[in-house]
Amino acid sequence: MSLIRDEIAALLAKAAEAAQHDGSLPASALPEVPVERPQNTEHGDYASTLPLKLARAARMSPMAIARIVVEHLSQSDYVGSVEVGGAGFINFTLADAWLAKQVAAVLAAGKSFGDVDLGHGAKAQVEFVSANPTGPLHAGSGRGAALGDTLAGLLAKAGYQVEREYYVNDAGTRMAAFFASAFARYAQQFGGDEQVPADGYQGQYVSELARDLAREYGRHFLELPREKAMDELGRLALNRMVERARGDMDDLGVFFDRWFREQSLFDTNLVGDTICLLRERGHIAEREGAVWFTTSALGEDKDNVLVRSNGIPTYFASDIAYHRDKFLLRGFEWVIDIWGADHQGHVPRMKAGIEALGVAPERLTVLIHQMITLKRGNEIVRMSKRTGDIVTLREVLDEVGRDACRFFFLARSADSQMDFDLELAKEQSNDNPVYYVQYAHARIASILRYAAEQGFGGAGEVALLRHPAELALIRQMLLFPELVADAAQRLEPHRLPYYAQELARLFHLFYQQCRVVVTEEPELSRARLSLVKAAQIVLANALGLMGVNAPEQM
Repeated sequence: MSLIRDEIAALLAKAAEAAQHDGSLPASALPEVPVERPQNTEHGDYASTLPLKLARAARMSPMAIARIVVEHLSQSDYVGSVEVGGAGFINFTLADAWLAKQVAAVLAAGKSFGDVDLGHGAKAQVEFVSANPTGPLHAGSGRGAALGDTLAGLLAKAGYQVEREYYVNDAGTRMAAFFASAFARYAQQFGGDEQVPADGYQGQYVSELARDLAREYGRHFLELPREKAMDELGRLALNRMVERARGDMDDLGVFFDRWFREQSLFDTNLVGDTICLLRERGHIAEREGAVWFTTSALGEDKDNVLVRSNGIPTYFASDIAYHRDKFLLRGFEWVIDIWGADHQGHVPRMKAGIEALGVAPERLTVLIHQMITLKRGNEIVRMSKRTGDIVTLREVLDEVGRDACRFFFLARSADSQMDFDLELAKEQSNDNPVYYVQYAHARIASILRYAAEQGFGGAGEVALLRHPAELALIRQMLLFPELVADAAQRLEPHRLPYYAQELARLFHLFYQQCRVVVTEEPELSRARLSLVKAAQIVLANALGLMGVNAPEQM
């Protein structure tokens, strides 16, 4: 669907061209016409600074240009009034009658309301979470999951062909340390004196894994050659950690199109082939017994090692191969990686890596999400009650549930640190934002059930919708397509919870001021029921993008 602001921009461009054609304005190249929501709603629904942009070339005051452009505006059924602001702004207020008619448009669109075609079917990939499988997912991983999944949904609604991917880091030195840790704990189950290596994993979860494997396999791995036993047992432990992560994601409502194994890059020799390709392109140097990627020639401060002097490739080598697979083998036109704050420094060299492969760096976007602070009221929660270690995503999910997790994880922009109040997330009150929004949907469902019981059916005459609270609710509903477009273009899924809260607020306000089912006014009742159904659609669409349930009752 076309956006109202784009329609207004086209209307302004046409008016400016007409003014130039008849000599009211001097001929000059027209800039892109800006149309935005004014901060002060008293100035209307939309405002444009086009006169300010034309002032220098036209050698006229913005006020004079604004008046001329307004005089040349064509009639439009969606424009109620146009005013020239003090600084030369052109302010538009939407027509009440047109606003009321949009209720029927929302009802007709249903689940597709808010769809915009920005991507034109372009193939995009969102890779997120991708936590090291040497431990359970922590609460911060949930934030990355909610951001990635919601962003992927926004891009799909904005016309992109989107795939979600989880990259399993199951190769390299950290896996060797994890395998050794799991084997040591397993051997200890039978009285062995194996010790967890100094660089290994001491967490309680490793002991639990080892205990489960000992119970299931007995002494089997102690009867194998040590190296073989460590590898086989380690892979069993690894796969269980991956399945544990998959279970956490399932319960959070995040489903990936692919779980990509890093090890496959080595099994298919894609890492080696990629290093050969970089060598052919002149980006490889060998010194100190190691293989270096000459990133300094691409603007980086220093070169980076791809293969250590002991012959073991670095994570950077597999990362370049992995992104080669994304862009050049699978053909994604746009790749979005969502990483934790500790990966900030990896972004420039990753961009250099794909540039060396012949891929435009702007085709890779990396979003960095900051850490979260878990709280119970004013008290910071740092440790798990169960293990004494970090608080896992599973513990947060079990305590507050999927809906609160996803809503709260999305509540701040990715680049902002956030506080997650576990007690607030469980409250059944209007102070809890997810409860507040879900209650609006449940209240709508209750109204519709009551109306059906009273025999109210059929479509209403929406022209009867004239009350300021009705029109305010419609205005907010009509912002949803613009929200989808902006959030997708700017990669800002945190806009959704703010939008949903405002939509819920305006619905609650409408409910307080406008009785929906009025027996003595059946036509007005049907009109308001149409509005209520439309609000339900938009609220459900917004909640759906966030992965939050839209309950019928609470």
